Amino acid sequence: MESKVLSHKKVALVDSGIANLNSVEKALRWVGLDVVVTNDSSELKSAAGVVFPGVGSFAQAMLHINKNGLDTVLEEVVGSGKPFLGICLGLQLFFTSSEESYEVEGAEIGGLNWLAGEVKRFPPGQPIPHVGWNRAFLCQKGHPLFNGLPERPYFYFTHSYYVDPEDAGVKLSETAYGVNFASSVAKGNLMGVQFHPEKSGPEGLHLLRNFGNMI
Repeated sequence: MESKVLSHKKVALVDSGIANLNSVEKALRWVGLDVVVTNDSSELKSAAGVVFPGVGSFAQAMLHINKNGLDTVLEEVVGSGKPFLGICLGLQLFFTSSEESYEVEGAEIGGLNWLAGEVKRFPPGQPIPHVGWNRAFLCQKGHPLFNGLPERPYFYFTHSYYVDPEDAGVKLSETAYGVNFASSVAKGNLMGVQFHPEKSGPEGLHLLRNFGNMI
């Protein structure tokens, strides 16, 4: 049975054209949130919290977002101070640039640049993409996104690139896969996770409930 504890809290799930939203929407509803799937600027601005998932190519995602004016809208939403959660590619797009990107008309396609840093490809030596369950080792204790979770929770990953923030202080957790990479980050109301909480069983749902509790 779905929880109704958080049902008065409206969350906008960004329909950016770069993600399969069904599983994320179901997970958010499961923890009791009132979800609207939208790319409408007024709905995004009026929601109490925003979730921004993404899959696929960094450059293609940014081209789509820029073409549809979502970059400006999302920046306003983040600037408003409401809780904002990026998932997988959604997290990677927070950053300045990516090794996955390419040039268009002589200029490289950059990210949203809300956080300084680069998205890097995993080095050779292990299977790529990184797919499956792995631990997140907490870099910060006491952040509400991880409230009530174990110190080394398991989450489900599927990705070939990882974020490398310039400011190590934004890291909430690290995960080991050839390198120790930032598997979650936070700065103020802006939060992002490289793993898929909607596919990570009870601990992933617990994290999403924590996000709802922050609204």
